[in-house]
Amino acid sequence: MQRSSIEWTEATWNPVTGCTQISPGCAHCYALTFAERFRGVPGHPYENGFDLQLRPDRLDQPLRWRKPRTIFVNSMSDLFHPDVPEDYIQQVFEVMESASHHRFQVLTKRSERLAELAPSLPWPSNVWMGVSVENQRFTCRADDLREVPAIVRFLSCEPLLGPLDLDLHEIHWVIAGGESGPGARAMDPDWVRGVRDQCANANVPFFFKQWGAYDNAGRRVGKKQAGRCLDGHYFNAIPQGVDDGV
Repeated sequence: MQRSSIEWTEATWNPVTGCTQISPGCAHCYALTFAERFRGVPGHPYENGFDLQLRPDRLDQPLRWRKPRTIFVNSMSDLFHPDVPEDYIQQVFEVMESASHHRFQVLTKRSERLAELAPSLPWPSNVWMGVSVENQRFTCRADDLREVPAIVRFLSCEPLLGPLDLDLHEIHWVIAGGESGPGARAMDPDWVRGVRDQCANANVPFFFKQWGAYDNAGRRVGKKQAGRCLDGHYFNAIPQGVDDGV
Protein backbone atom coordinates (compact mmCIF):
# COMPACT_ATOMS: atom_id res chain seq x y z
CA MET A 1 0.00 0.00 0.00
CA GLN A 2 1.16 3.52 -0.79
CA ARG A 3 0.03 5.89 1.93
CA SER A 4 -0.92 9.23 0.48
CA SER A 5 -0.29 12.84 1.46
CA ILE A 6 -3.23 13.89 -0.74
CA GLU A 7 -5.60 15.60 1.64
CA TRP A 8 -8.83 14.00 0.38
CA THR A 9 -7.71 10.36 0.40
CA GLU A 10 -5.74 7.90 2.54
CA ALA A 11 -3.85 5.65 0.13
CA THR A 12 -3.11 5.17 -3.56
CA TRP A 13 -3.30 2.12 -5.82
CA ASN A 14 -1.71 2.15 -9.26
CA PRO A 15 -2.64 -0.86 -11.41
CA VAL A 16 -1.63 1.36 -14.34
CA THR A 17 1.25 3.85 -14.47
CA GLY A 18 2.16 6.44 -17.07
CA CYS A 19 0.01 8.71 -19.18
CA THR A 20 0.00 11.34 -21.92
CA GLN A 21 -0.98 14.98 -21.70
CA ILE A 22 -4.47 15.85 -22.85
CA SER A 23 -5.39 19.32 -21.56
CA PRO A 24 -3.91 22.41 -19.82
CA GLY A 25 -4.17 20.82 -16.38
CA CYS A 26 -1.53 18.31 -17.48
CA ALA A 27 1.13 20.90 -18.28
CA HIS A 28 3.02 20.51 -15.00
CA CYS A 29 1.98 16.97 -14.05
CA TYR A 30 3.59 15.92 -10.78
CA ALA A 31 3.38 12.23 -11.74
CA LEU A 32 5.25 12.77 -15.00
CA THR A 33 7.97 14.78 -13.28
CA PHE A 34 8.38 12.12 -10.61
CA ALA A 35 8.45 9.14 -12.99
CA GLU A 36 10.85 10.66 -15.50
CA ARG A 37 13.47 11.10 -12.77
CA PHE A 38 13.95 7.34 -12.86
CA ARG A 39 13.88 6.68 -16.60
CA GLY A 40 16.69 4.31 -17.48
CA VAL A 41 17.34 3.20 -13.89
CA PRO A 42 17.53 -0.61 -14.18
CA GLY A 43 14.99 -2.44 -12.03
CA HIS A 44 13.20 0.70 -10.84
CA PRO A 45 9.38 0.66 -11.13
CA TYR A 46 9.71 3.74 -13.36
CA GLU A 47 12.61 2.45 -15.45
CA ASN A 48 10.49 3.36 -18.47
CA GLY A 49 9.66 6.78 -17.13
CA PHE A 50 6.08 7.88 -17.69
CA ASP A 51 5.38 5.53 -20.59
CA LEU A 52 1.99 3.93 -20.04
CA GLN A 53 2.30 0.47 -18.49
CA LEU A 54 -0.25 -2.01 -17.19
CA ARG A 55 0.70 -3.43 -13.78
CA PRO A 56 -1.26 -6.71 -13.48
CA ASP A 57 0.92 -7.80 -10.57
CA ARG A 58 -0.72 -5.01 -8.55
CA LEU A 59 -4.31 -5.89 -9.32
CA ASP A 60 -4.90 -7.86 -6.14
CA GLN A 61 -3.24 -5.39 -3.78
CA PRO A 62 -6.46 -3.95 -2.27
CA LEU A 63 -7.69 -7.47 -1.52
CA ARG A 64 -4.63 -7.95 0.69
CA TRP A 65 -5.15 -4.70 2.62
CA ARG A 66 -7.33 -5.75 5.52
CA LYS A 67 -7.95 -2.38 7.17
CA PRO A 68 -10.67 -0.36 5.36
CA ARG A 69 -9.23 2.64 3.57
CA THR A 70 -10.17 5.37 1.15
CA ILE A 71 -8.05 4.68 -1.93
CA PHE A 72 -7.27 6.97 -4.87
CA VAL A 73 -7.02 4.77 -7.96
CA ASN A 74 -4.23 5.56 -10.44
CA SER A 75 -2.63 8.62 -8.92
CA MET A 76 0.14 7.95 -11.47
CA SER A 77 -2.05 7.46 -14.53
CA ASP A 78 -5.57 7.70 -15.97
CA LEU A 79 -7.56 4.48 -15.93
CA PHE A 80 -9.57 5.57 -18.98
CA HIS A 81 -6.56 6.37 -21.14
CA PRO A 82 -7.22 5.01 -24.66
CA ASP A 83 -4.23 2.64 -24.40
CA VAL A 84 -5.68 0.85 -21.36
CA PRO A 85 -7.67 -2.10 -22.75
CA GLU A 86 -11.34 -2.33 -21.85
CA ASP A 87 -10.92 -5.81 -20.39
CA TYR A 88 -8.20 -4.51 -18.06
CA ILE A 89 -10.44 -1.68 -16.87
CA GLN A 90 -13.07 -4.33 -16.24
CA GLN A 91 -10.60 -6.28 -14.08
CA VAL A 92 -9.81 -3.17 -12.03
CA PHE A 93 -13.52 -2.61 -11.40
CA GLU A 94 -14.03 -6.24 -10.45
CA VAL A 95 -11.26 -5.93 -7.85
CA MET A 96 -12.89 -2.80 -6.44
CA GLU A 97 -16.20 -4.63 -6.29
CA SER A 98 -14.59 -7.55 -4.44
CA ALA A 99 -12.69 -5.27 -2.03
CA SER A 100 -15.94 -3.95 -0.62
CA HIS A 101 -14.34 -2.98 2.69
CA HIS A 102 -12.51 -0.13 0.95
CA ARG A 103 -13.76 3.07 -0.67
CA PHE A 104 -12.25 3.77 -4.10
CA GLN A 105 -11.94 7.18 -5.75
CA VAL A 106 -11.37 7.08 -9.52
CA LEU A 107 -10.51 10.30 -11.37
CA THR A 108 -10.19 10.81 -15.11
CA LYS A 109 -9.78 13.49 -17.75
CA ARG A 110 -11.01 11.06 -20.41
CA SER A 111 -14.69 11.59 -19.65
CA GLU A 112 -15.91 10.58 -23.11
CA ARG A 113 -14.36 7.13 -22.79
CA LEU A 114 -15.69 6.88 -19.24
CA ALA A 115 -19.22 7.54 -20.46
CA GLU A 116 -18.76 5.08 -23.34
CA LEU A 117 -17.59 2.23 -21.10
CA ALA A 118 -19.71 2.93 -18.02
CA PRO A 119 -22.68 0.75 -19.08
CA SER A 120 -20.44 -2.31 -19.29
CA LEU A 121 -18.74 -1.81 -15.91
CA PRO A 122 -19.93 -2.83 -12.45
CA TRP A 123 -20.67 0.17 -10.23
CA PRO A 124 -20.56 -1.07 -6.65
CA SER A 125 -21.48 1.43 -3.96
CA ASN A 126 -17.86 1.74 -2.77
CA VAL A 127 -16.64 3.28 -6.05
CA TRP A 128 -16.71 7.08 -6.33
CA MET A 129 -16.15 8.48 -9.82
CA GLY A 130 -14.74 11.90 -10.67
CA VAL A 131 -13.55 14.03 -13.58
CA SER A 132 -11.01 16.85 -13.69
CA VAL A 133 -12.32 20.30 -14.61
CA GLU A 134 -9.50 22.84 -14.68
CA ASN A 135 -11.16 25.64 -16.66
CA GLN A 136 -14.48 26.50 -18.28
CA ARG A 137 -13.65 24.72 -21.52
CA PHE A 138 -13.68 21.36 -19.77
CA THR A 139 -16.90 21.69 -17.78
CA CYS A 140 -18.32 19.38 -20.48
CA ARG A 141 -16.61 16.53 -18.64
CA ALA A 142 -19.23 16.92 -15.92
CA ASP A 143 -21.93 16.22 -18.53
CA ASP A 144 -20.27 12.89 -19.34
CA LEU A 145 -19.93 12.13 -15.64
CA ARG A 146 -23.66 12.59 -15.08
CA GLU A 147 -24.24 9.56 -17.32
CA VAL A 148 -22.26 7.33 -14.94
CA PRO A 149 -24.25 5.39 -12.30
CA ALA A 150 -21.73 5.92 -9.48
CA ILE A 151 -23.08 6.50 -5.99
CA VAL A 152 -20.82 9.57 -5.72
CA ARG A 153 -19.88 11.68 -8.73
CA PHE A 154 -17.27 14.35 -8.06
CA LEU A 155 -15.32 17.13 -9.75
CA SER A 156 -11.65 17.85 -9.16
CA CYS A 157 -11.05 21.50 -10.07
CA GLU A 158 -7.29 21.24 -9.65
CA PRO A 159 -5.21 22.87 -10.81
CA LEU A 160 -7.87 25.56 -11.02
CA LEU A 161 -6.80 27.64 -14.02
CA GLY A 162 -9.71 30.03 -14.44
CA PRO A 163 -13.18 30.98 -13.24
CA LEU A 164 -15.85 28.29 -13.49
CA ASP A 165 -19.58 28.42 -14.07
CA LEU A 166 -20.60 24.94 -12.95
CA ASP A 167 -23.73 22.87 -13.42
CA LEU A 168 -23.77 20.88 -10.17
CA HIS A 169 -26.92 18.91 -10.92
CA GLU A 170 -26.30 15.28 -9.89
CA ILE A 171 -22.76 16.15 -8.74
CA HIS A 172 -22.13 15.11 -5.14
CA TRP A 173 -18.73 16.58 -4.27
CA VAL A 174 -16.28 19.22 -5.52
CA ILE A 175 -12.55 19.48 -4.80
CA ALA A 176 -10.60 22.60 -5.76
CA GLY A 177 -6.97 23.64 -5.45
CA GLY A 178 -4.09 25.58 -6.91
CA GLU A 179 -1.01 24.28 -8.68
CA SER A 180 2.31 23.54 -6.99
CA GLY A 181 5.76 22.58 -8.18
CA PRO A 182 8.08 23.99 -10.86
CA GLY A 183 6.32 26.25 -13.34
CA ALA A 184 3.17 26.45 -11.22
CA ARG A 185 0.50 28.91 -12.36
CA ALA A 186 -1.07 31.19 -9.77
CA MET A 187 -4.74 30.75 -8.84
CA ASP A 188 -6.86 33.88 -8.48
CA PRO A 189 -8.61 33.74 -5.06
CA ASP A 190 -11.88 34.79 -6.70
CA TRP A 191 -11.82 31.66 -8.86
CA VAL A 192 -11.89 29.35 -5.86
CA ARG A 193 -14.35 31.58 -3.99
CA GLY A 194 -16.63 31.25 -6.98
CA VAL A 195 -16.47 27.46 -6.85
CA ARG A 196 -17.03 27.50 -3.08
CA ASP A 197 -20.07 29.74 -3.37
CA GLN A 198 -21.63 27.68 -6.17
CA CYS A 199 -21.25 24.57 -4.02
CA ALA A 200 -22.86 26.33 -1.06
CA ASN A 201 -25.80 27.46 -3.21
CA ALA A 202 -26.27 23.93 -4.59
CA ASN A 203 -25.73 22.24 -1.20
CA VAL A 204 -22.77 20.27 -2.60
CA PRO A 205 -19.87 19.41 -0.23
CA PHE A 206 -16.76 21.48 -1.01
CA PHE A 207 -13.15 20.51 -0.25
CA PHE A 208 -10.40 23.10 -0.65
CA LYS A 209 -7.18 21.15 -1.07
CA GLN A 210 -4.47 23.82 -1.31
CA TRP A 211 -3.42 27.22 -2.58
CA GLY A 212 -0.41 25.61 -4.25
CA ALA A 213 2.83 27.44 -4.92
CA TYR A 214 1.22 30.88 -4.52
CA ASP A 215 -0.58 32.24 -1.48
CA ASN A 216 -3.86 34.17 -1.58
CA ALA A 217 -1.93 37.39 -2.21
CA GLY A 218 -0.26 36.00 -5.32
CA ARG A 219 3.17 35.60 -3.73
CA ARG A 220 5.20 32.51 -4.60
CA VAL A 221 5.88 31.09 -1.15
CA GLY A 222 5.62 27.33 -1.73
CA LYS A 223 2.85 24.86 -1.04
CA LYS A 224 3.55 24.37 2.66
CA GLN A 225 3.59 28.05 3.54
CA ALA A 226 0.65 28.91 1.31
CA GLY A 227 -1.44 26.29 3.11
CA ARG A 228 -5.11 25.60 2.50
CA CYS A 229 -7.02 28.15 4.56
CA LEU A 230 -9.58 30.09 2.51
CA ASP A 231 -10.96 33.31 3.99
CA GLY A 232 -10.18 32.12 7.51
CA HIS A 233 -11.73 28.68 7.13
CA TYR A 234 -10.70 25.13 6.20
CA PHE A 235 -13.12 23.45 3.84
CA ASN A 236 -12.95 19.69 4.35
CA ALA A 237 -16.45 18.55 3.43
CA ILE A 238 -16.99 15.12 1.91
CA PRO A 239 -20.28 13.46 0.96
CA GLN A 240 -22.21 12.36 4.03
CA GLY A 241 -24.92 9.77 4.39
CA VAL A 242 -23.57 7.72 1.51
CA ASP A 243 -24.28 4.03 1.92
CA ASP A 244 -21.08 2.76 0.33
CA GLY A 245 -20.42 0.03 2.85
CA VAL A 246 -17.30 1.65 4.28
